[in-house]
Amino acid sequence: MKNKKTTVRLYKFVMIIVVFLFVAIILKLSFVALSSNVDGINLTSFANGRNTVKKTLYASRGSIYDLNGNVLAQTVNSYTLIAYLEESRTTDESDPEHVVDKAMTAKKLSKVLELSEEEILGYLNKEDVYQVEFGSKGRDLTELKKKEIDDLNLPGIDFIVSTTRYYKMGNFASYIIGYAKNNEEGKITGEMGIEKSFDKELQGTDGYTEYQKDAYGYQMPNTPSNIEEPISGSDIYLTIDNNIQIIVENAIKDLDKNYDYDWMTFTVMDAKTGAIVASGSNPSFNLNDLNTLSSYLNPLVSYQYEPGSTMKIYSFMAAMEEGIYNGLATFESGSIEVADHTIRDFNNKGWGEITYDVGFAYSSNVAATKLGLELGNKKLRSFYEKMGFGKPTEFELNGEVSGKIDFNYKTELANASFGQGLTTTPIQNLQALTVLTNNGQMIKPYIVDKIVNSEGKVTYKAETTNLGQKVSKTTISKMNSLMYDVVYNGLSKAWQPNNVTMAGKTGTAQIAGPKGGYLTGSYDYIKSFAGYFPYEDPKYIFYVSVKQVNTENNVLADVVTKAVEEIAKYSNITNTKSDVDSSKIITLDNYINKNTSDVVSVLETKSLKPIVLGSGHKVINQYPLVNMTRNKNSKVFILTNDENYLLPDIIGYSASDVINLCNLLNINYTLEGYGFVTSSSIPSGTNVKDIDNLTITLST
Repeated sequence: MKNKKTTVRLYKFVMIIVVFLFVAIILKLSFVALSSNVDGINLTSFANGRNTVKKTLYASRGSIYDLNGNVLAQTVNSYTLIAYLEESRTTDESDPEHVVDKAMTAKKLSKVLELSEEEILGYLNKEDVYQVEFGSKGRDLTELKKKEIDDLNLPGIDFIVSTTRYYKMGNFASYIIGYAKNNEEGKITGEMGIEKSFDKELQGTDGYTEYQKDAYGYQMPNTPSNIEEPISGSDIYLTIDNNIQIIVENAIKDLDKNYDYDWMTFTVMDAKTGAIVASGSNPSFNLNDLNTLSSYLNPLVSYQYEPGSTMKIYSFMAAMEEGIYNGLATFESGSIEVADHTIRDFNNKGWGEITYDVGFAYSSNVAATKLGLELGNKKLRSFYEKMGFGKPTEFELNGEVSGKIDFNYKTELANASFGQGLTTTPIQNLQALTVLTNNGQMIKPYIVDKIVNSEGKVTYKAETTNLGQKVSKTTISKMNSLMYDVVYNGLSKAWQPNNVTMAGKTGTAQIAGPKGGYLTGSYDYIKSFAGYFPYEDPKYIFYVSVKQVNTENNVLADVVTKAVEEIAKYSNITNTKSDVDSSKIITLDNYINKNTSDVVSVLETKSLKPIVLGSGHKVINQYPLVNMTRNKNSKVFILTNDENYLLPDIIGYSASDVINLCNLLNINYTLEGYGFVTSSSIPSGTNVKDIDNLTITLST
């Protein structure tokens, strides 16, 4: 009886458990049926994910072209070499689908790959693998290389097809174009230069394909596919002119061929629009072989260094703008004491007592220091900032740095006046130079001409960006004259091209040492030149610099003037009318205090054209000054001891000649245009005392 009661109780207990479990299951099923989330999992997404495949359809990357439509970067098919080692692949011995003869395969492949037989056998002899690749030397193979390998008819050799970026001209403008490469997903992304800065535009918009899959991963039959077609990337057209770029690259190679140096950069820009037409540097690299890349810094925007005497362009202009510059005033060159420091001219001894105009032509540090001290920290720094130094230009390429123009003490101010103790970049120097070719207005540099989408529509077209009037026209006219004198009346004839007139300014800067102070080696300098041509109506601005070139000769001038001549010839801007004949250069003597008629006779004998100002019998001033040079048939102005000077007939004068005349006679003037004088607001024969301002119209 007891056992029966126990059995009944056990039975009831089991029934209770069963009912409880049944209720729990019903509740769970109800919860699952009614809820979209269970245990933190979205059931709908989970179900769709198990049955739906969504694959990305990568957009075709746009191409990069130069100004003339030449392809600089494009996407092409790329191939990875593979070898099948698994014997089971072969079902017909007469048509093997795996590598049968490894030694023969290695021998033949070694003749077309940059791998030895031993290296290839190392890959082919791997055990327990279905297939092998051949490392970096077996990837990114071109169509031509694939054909070479196909022609070998090697069993078991095959290719994986992908796309890669191809740069048709290799080293051409490498830091400008930059490079793009495949990421882990196989998508091409920009890593440097235009490829990176305009990666979004070049990439386009990816699409996708979406479909239901079966248990084996294949698309289920009779089910639709959802396809979103990709939109190809846009094409980028640069302002680079491939012909001028080649000239620049060859100039860099010419220097590299004969001399050692740390680095060199050379950029040419349209003087009126700011379009960069060429930019080269060394070291460079092959865009198709990133193993040749030694630095990720783009020299045009990422190199910042002390520029040296090219900054005298701006310290002298600052003095002119403040009204403290008198080009005919004299000073004692050689050295000057500033606080506890001695500032010296580059030749240490100077040239005796000279004018400030001559001081600029001779690149006198003493002249710049005197002007800088008179200006003071605040005014000089403010003018440098106005010229765009100390801040990015917001150029299109990534990686631009700001440079530094911080100076406070007297010695720092003195150094800053001739370009030491501050840093600038090549692109900043180019932008600042635009004021000289645009009547004092600054123009922003740019390098992208237009962007064209996959439908052929121009979505962006570059326009010149005028940053405003920075310097007065009078100051610009004076500075243009001074920069002309650097080339034609300075200490070296080396900067004179044979077929076009050029103005510019040299720079030689000491290099800051890693532990303070400056390096003291014979070649520890950065040499540079900032210039533009033709002088009468500038078409191109250029800036070139080289670090630690191992010679004291003026080899930079040889390389640059040759390039300028070639660019002028290509652009058909060689001189058709000019006072300059650089094949016959004559050095001027001192004619002051000499008899006027005797001086005229001497100048005519030298095949120069004397312009006598006044009717006095003695010479009291002259231009050019003593030891300056002039080309055969050039004008020489002779100021005589007369109380009344009459304005000569200036029609046909070059811009530089009319500026020199006005400076000599202390005439206030305004220049309109570039080239040669076509009209004057004051008729010839007018007494200079009656001229308040002379407006001169020039034209080419």
